[in-house]
Amino acid sequence: MATRQMAQFGMAGKQAKIISDRELRGLLRLVRKGRYPARDKVMVLLSVKAGLRACEIAGLTWSMACDARRSVGAVLEVRDAIAKKRRGRTVPINVELRAALLALCKQMRPTPDEPIIRSERGRHMRPAAIVNWFSALYHRAELVGCSSHSGRRTFITKGARLVFKVGGSLRDVQQLAGHAPIETTQRYIEGSTSAKCALVNLL
Repeated sequence: MATRQMAQFGMAGKQAKIISDRELRGLLRLVRKGRYPARDKVMVLLSVKAGLRACEIAGLTWSMACDARRSVGAVLEVRDAIAKKRRGRTVPINVELRAALLALCKQMRPTPDEPIIRSERGRHMRPAAIVNWFSALYHRAELVGCSSHSGRRTFITKGARLVFKVGGSLRDVQQLAGHAPIETTQRYIEGSTSAKCALVNLL
């Protein structure tokens, strides 16, 4: 158990590396060259733009992303059944992620109960397979220190830095992340030296 947790957060107990905007663009270019570009783009964006864990990406079905008209809706419904510790939540769908989901839906023409991320056999990918997929992707991209948790940590850190600009608070980031104690959310957030300097100069 401890080994799996360390693998999620990086080597030797270090937290997984944050992904920069430039690195994300590189990852998206890389997945375009793969066998399943539409699916793989959605996988990357579910991690970085929705903050989903590997187990949640694995369990996500189209009914959790689509509205009553069976079109990709405005929110992802991360249900208790697939969420860690059964703490489900609703995550608004990022514009870039929604476009990727629409493209994948058009390609797959799925039923509501089908998995969004399918294996080569057309079934749900296992969480371990998704963890390994991200590891292989980051290795190909030569991003040292990244793991399947990097996208989620990027989502939480960027959310924490930007939430005050939209009139929100860290409580909103906590709810998007699906954390029970806010202290868990705080542990995910990477500090910024430049932001600290700017803040001190405002005091």
